[in-house]
Amino acid sequence: MSAEPSKRVGAQVLIVEDEPEHAEVMTEALRRPGHVCTIVGGVDEALAELEGGAFDVIVTDLRMPASGGRHGVAPDGADAGLRVLEAARKLQPNAETIMVTAHGDVATARAAFKHGAFDFIEKPLDLEVFRSLVNRAAENVLLRHESGELSELVQHDGFEGIIAGSEAMRRILRTVRTVAASSIPVLITGESGTGKELIAKAVHENSKRRAGRYAVFNCAGQSESLLEDQLFGHVKGAYTGAEKDREGVFEYASGGTLFLDEIGDMPLTMQAKLLRVLESGEVVRLGSNEPRKTDVRFVSATNRDLREMVAEGSFREDLFFRINGSHIHLPPLRERRDDIPRIVRHAIGRFASEMAPDCPPPPISDTAMLRLTSYDWPGNVRQLLNVTQNMVINALGEAEHPSRAKIDVRHIPDEVLHAEREDAMEGSVGSLAGSSLEQLEKRAIRETLQLTGGNREQAARLLGIGERTLYRKLKEYGLR
Repeated sequence: MSAEPSKRVGAQVLIVEDEPEHAEVMTEALRRPGHVCTIVGGVDEALAELEGGAFDVIVTDLRMPASGGRHGVAPDGADAGLRVLEAARKLQPNAETIMVTAHGDVATARAAFKHGAFDFIEKPLDLEVFRSLVNRAAENVLLRHESGELSELVQHDGFEGIIAGSEAMRRILRTVRTVAASSIPVLITGESGTGKELIAKAVHENSKRRAGRYAVFNCAGQSESLLEDQLFGHVKGAYTGAEKDREGVFEYASGGTLFLDEIGDMPLTMQAKLLRVLESGEVVRLGSNEPRKTDVRFVSATNRDLREMVAEGSFREDLFFRINGSHIHLPPLRERRDDIPRIVRHAIGRFASEMAPDCPPPPISDTAMLRLTSYDWPGNVRQLLNVTQNMVINALGEAEHPSRAKIDVRHIPDEVLHAEREDAMEGSVGSLAGSSLEQLEKRAIRETLQLTGGNREQAARLLGIGERTLYRKLKEYGLR
């Protein structure tokens, strides 16, 4: 199920089930989230629908009565569902498939996954679990569809590693494509861990200089003498130990792009030397008087407020104007929570493929995803990726088989869960004292609905009550 419920779109679902009563129950459960269901009673009918229709999710029973042997169906129908999965993989490659069976065991599960199943569920069905499973499968299809354009960019236009689901990030990528075509200097700002280097690399990869070198240099923690040597180079004998000529990163990146990270940490005296190089296009190596021409696309980044530093006198105003040709600000992850589920799923797929390449990536529970989405992530994307990697490792490590691994709240590191609880306590303990139980319940419902984006099905599950009970309380408390 999505952690962005307000964006869910009803899916086209094919239900392959030979018992009409069971099929109707499943269909009724899926109508609530807005899915449109097509019911067929056997393999032949299923194959006809797969050949002529378009579906997002296929739900099929494992065992069904014989259907006459068309398309090679086994006479006893014992593996009919597996044959539906195999046909779906060929005829509906973009769809997700779910196996339903009353005969669940490890061998059957492995066979289902081998045939490309998204997941596996046993009869008798828990309709809440079933609906959640189909919702998650539908969202996977939707996310693949939504990311089609971005995937094309990643493959062809140099946006590797950038997940852009939120409008803020999509707007930034549009800016990158526009700015990259020019030679104007680019200043990228944002908190640590927001992905400034990825944006800098995207500027280079989308520019006319993409065939040239892309050099990265971090200014943080560097002494002035080391900075000057690294940026501009030296000649033999310039200082003790300089046994031969060496070019700096400006010369090394000539014809390409130079990215200076943490430029706000550069000492004032070095700022003046950098400004001269940017204005003249020439560097002078340490120990030499001979200027050397360079031609670089200059991109810089900082997590500091350069305007404030200019006002304080710790950053040169003329250098600020020189490097601030186009300003790209990356918002922190807490201001673009729409990206969190996409980043998490992308990271789960990447890390899981490294650790268990022959198995599908483990699904993540709705509750765990909502916890991750609601956390403020002071370390931003870098921290989120580290946490997700640990979650994948723990989930795979505790599962009997990697194909059965599932990520839940218990896999979220304590520091994330504890920080969330501490933040909530700091902001609410004083206001809870003296509140009636009715007021507390009303507040809990309102804040849970806000967390789930208004999705009542998710809210009911998080609150530990039934959907009907939640509907009644919404009406009782006048909540919308």
